[in-house]
Amino acid sequence: MARAVAEALACRHIDTGAMYRAVAWLAAHDGVPLDDDEAVGGVASHATFELSGGCVVVDGHDVTAAIRTPDMDQAAARVARLPAVRRVLVQRQRTYALAGPVVMEGRDIGTVVLPDADLKVYLDASPEERARRRAGDVAHTSRGADLATVADALHARDRSDRTRPASPLAMAADAIYIDTTGRGIGEVVAQVLAAVRDQERRT
Repeated sequence: MARAVAEALACRHIDTGAMYRAVAWLAAHDGVPLDDDEAVGGVASHATFELSGGCVVVDGHDVTAAIRTPDMDQAAARVARLPAVRRVLVQRQRTYALAGPVVMEGRDIGTVVLPDADLKVYLDASPEERARRRAGDVAHTSRGADLATVADALHARDRSDRTRPASPLAMAADAIYIDTTGRGIGEVVAQVLAAVRDQERRT
């Protein structure tokens, strides 16, 4: 959805979740313990990212597919809880935003990364809907995993993100809430673009 909105607005798209995944992949690749805040923070600090066209390259490694696996889901959740990593990546993300119009997606954008963003959108869906979507994504789901298993994994990730001490998942008070349950991506994109046009008229 975020990529589609960015394309429609002819502006950049930054998937911040991919940055955490890339750091987790790079730390694992280099043999750095994923719970070592200082060490993984150092990995994040020195990493170079290329994020464009849906591709993710970190330190010259194309990890676009490698970071979208069940194991990397868990690794990214661990890394995302580390305060040093979040400090580094939040600053990177703010720097990216200074370069011009951007659609930035992530779980702390409206509350921490860009609290003064022109428009904030909080997407949600029922637990059942989210589990069905994830179960249909072969990159993220172990082969043969049933809906209950997928739902449990999603719930665990949400709990981890909501309870982490640094930048916990929360909806910004001034965000537009959109429930996407039972709705197609085109319909949701249209709603977001309408909100963008309305924001432009009011500013």
